[in-house]
Amino acid sequence: MSATALIVVDLQNDFCPGGALAVSGGDEIVPLVNRLIGEFEHVILTQDWHPAGHSSFASSHPGKEPFSTVEMPYGPQTLWPDHCVQGTRGAEFHPGLEWTKAELVIRKGFRTAIDSYSTFFENDHKTPTGLAGYLRERGITDLTLVGLATDFCVAYSAIDARRLGFNAKVLLDGCRAIDLGGSLDTMKQQMVQEGVVVE
Repeated sequence: MSATALIVVDLQNDFCPGGALAVSGGDEIVPLVNRLIGEFEHVILTQDWHPAGHSSFASSHPGKEPFSTVEMPYGPQTLWPDHCVQGTRGAEFHPGLEWTKAELVIRKGFRTAIDSYSTFFENDHKTPTGLAGYLRERGITDLTLVGLATDFCVAYSAIDARRLGFNAKVLLDGCRAIDLGGSLDTMKQQMVQEGVVVE
């Protein structure tokens, strides 16, 4: 059995052009991701899944604008436009994504008081999603990550994967970035420093 898995991060309507938190060119990766899904024996998807009124939404902080930063009990938090609200079209996977082969869908960001970039932990870096335990029980050690966005959920996931003892590779052709104030270069450097293979 293969010890390798593909993790497709947050390839959802709200992160694609026309969505509430659109990543430029986010939908361009769908054909490549579909090809990779066909090539991997194990496929895992992650899904941003926020309740309405989530604490990471700028709309939950009167007078605050999207992309500004506030201090939360777990540290600094970027405030986002309302996105990927549970049960909405924006939270659904991109309609072109051939995801039926996925063995697991990990939902994150569903706790109202805390955001979640990584597919392994909420943003307090302590509350687990359960993904690491699932992978270990399945004997999966090597992870290839694609999805949205390179400099947030993909990068945080890859870094946590390394810190948890998994081998992690990020395929940049299968990702697109928000690049907020140079965040793409910063996070690429951080991934390499943590031992993530960036191709």
